[in-house]
Order: sequence, then structure tokens, then C-alpha cells
Amino acid sequence: MDEVTKLVEVENIKRLKAKYMRCVDTKDWEGLESCFTEDATSSYGDGAYSFDGREAIMKFLRDSMASARFISKHQVHTPEIDIHSESEAEGTWYLEDMVAQLEQGWTLEGTGIYRDEYVKRDGEWRIRHTGYARIFEKSR
Repeated sequence: MDEVTKLVEVENIKRLKAKYMRCVDTKDWEGLESCFTEDATSSYGDGAYSFDGREAIMKFLRDSMASARFISKHQVHTPEIDIHSESEAEGTWYLEDMVAQLEQGWTLEGTGIYRDEYVKRDGEWRIRHTGYARIFEKSR
């Protein structure tokens, strides 16, 4: 793969991760589901919330975040994306997030490191694995 093609693929993966974050915060469940492969896995919060399969990941996210009184802001930046082949890549992202459960009166702010695996199927990059390990977390 030539360098220009690699840069285009890196940009496509950046757009995928941006869509993932936007869909989480806006509760766009259909859009979020389209980011994952069917056999995707996740390991959120240092593995405390690990799931096998897109359906299980989506159930967790919907069940834990669906309330209109649950708001969140997830931002990722400083990506380190490695293209391994025309159909496989990995990414490491710095996470900053804030979540608030207004009904229960708590907020959480934190940072972490996301580690993702991507595959390209039918001409589109999708997330095969995603998860983060916390660096810092503060609850009120």
C-alpha cells in the first residue's frame, strides 16, 4: 500500500471513530451500531464492562445511557493509527470524558486510553474491538 493510500485509510478510520463518539453522545443507536462488525468485542473501564458481539455491546450502551437525564461528552484525540494491511488496522486514542446522571445527581470526569482494532469489510472500515483503560477518574 502506498503512502497516499495509507493516509486516506487513516483519515477514514478517524472519521469512523468520530462517528462512534458522536453517536454515543447523541444516542444515535442505529448510527453507532453501524460502526461495529457483527462479531465486535469491547472492554470498557479496564475490562469491567466487556462484551462479545455487536448486539451485546449495543444492549449495554442503550441500557446504560438511554435516559434523557443521562448526558455525556466523549472526546478522543491524538490518534496513533497503524495500517497493517488493506483490511486490518489498529488505533490508540487519548480519551477525555464527562458523564452525568441527572436523576441520581452524580457526574464523572476522566481520561483514558482507547485501543481499537479495525477491519475493512465491503469497502468500509468497522470496529472489531474497542475498549479503554482509565488513567484518571473523578466522581461527584
